[in-house]
Amino acid sequence: MQTPEDFLRDGGFVAASEIDRDALIAAFVSEMDKGLAGKPSSLPMIPSYIGVDGKIPQGAKVAVLDAGGTNFRSGVVTIPPKVEERVNQPMPGVKSEVGVDEFYSAFANEVRRVKPLATVDKIGFCFSYPADATADLDARLIRWTKGIKAPAIVGQFVGKELLSRLGGGTIAIVNDTVATLLAAKATEGDREYSSYLGFILGTGTNTAYVERNENILKLSGLDPAGKMIINAESGSFSKIARSRFDLAMDAKTQTPGSNPFEKMIAGAYLGTIGLEIFKAAAKEGFFSKDAVGRLSGLSTLETIDLDNFAAGFKKAGRENPLDAIFADATDARLARRLALPVFERAAVLTAIHLAAFVIKTGEGISASSPVAINADGSTWYKTKAVPFADLVRRELDDILVKRRNIHYEITPQVEDAPMVGAGIAAML
Repeated sequence: MQTPEDFLRDGGFVAASEIDRDALIAAFVSEMDKGLAGKPSSLPMIPSYIGVDGKIPQGAKVAVLDAGGTNFRSGVVTIPPKVEERVNQPMPGVKSEVGVDEFYSAFANEVRRVKPLATVDKIGFCFSYPADATADLDARLIRWTKGIKAPAIVGQFVGKELLSRLGGGTIAIVNDTVATLLAAKATEGDREYSSYLGFILGTGTNTAYVERNENILKLSGLDPAGKMIINAESGSFSKIARSRFDLAMDAKTQTPGSNPFEKMIAGAYLGTIGLEIFKAAAKEGFFSKDAVGRLSGLSTLETIDLDNFAAGFKKAGRENPLDAIFADATDARLARRLALPVFERAAVLTAIHLAAFVIKTGEGISASSPVAINADGSTWYKTKAVPFADLVRRELDDILVKRRNIHYEITPQVEDAPMVGAGIAAML
């Protein structure tokens, strides 16, 4: 009988130890270059029109809005980073369809509440729905996600419309990944960073980094001596081989064929990959008859349950279906050998693509001024099956520091990074 490792390999699943790091980094950089030049690429490389130069004024206070899910948040961001006067409320259009005036009134009312407490005139707004960024730091909404029902807003410049209802003012709109990058500046203090990355790994994933204007060939008229944050939409990277288990999972999603890289590392998908592996292994006779029977009745598997099972962790108050399915000790051991590689691969792929973005910055050549990486998201911080962040650091140490003499630093976690980063965008 095959070992679990042989079974995965025969299904096209490349184990973490067997991934060609250099080839994948080269593929990422190639796709970045094409995207920056406006050529066909799986990485759109969206300009943010925001730089990172300048020190953040200590003691500054900024009125901030944060929208990107089914709730929106408002408050005052202060430096050192802290969110005060916070209010969370449902996103307009999440419960029922809203028109233009009702939509913007909800945001305008919150700006009126917190703006008098701010010392910075510009408003910071983290707006994380699909939108085109503009040179004046506005955002034109492309489409809604998360079930928001406000069709009249699609195509509008959100900042312009909001400011018109406030009687004027200025605003800086960024998405959550750009904001996460900017939040790294709140951690620097007297530390000198040569460049910055923002990385989100939760239910989905994305990366932003700082690029030289001279390399952003699809835009004209930029100061070649300047730099700009690029929203890479890195989850859409497609130049990577996927196993038959990945393909089977992808076919069952609402967006088959899209965001292939995201679907190999992000929390929305790892549980389903595990389920596809288990069911395929059951057909090959890996488990007992009882386990096969119980497994056949499982139609979905959340990543938290695959993670907890692989880690041997039982969460109080939460029944894990895998504990009952693989109640036999032999079944459980085999199942864990099939599950752990899913998380190990995700960690190594995370490190490889972060390394590619660090390399692309062209910075980090001195240990005294490393490239700062601010990571955010539940998969990064809460995975239990493997020491996720430690595995990523180990890979980065080898790929960047040992082999290329490029220096990086993963910054301390910034609470409320999207709001903090939006505030910093307004300050800079």
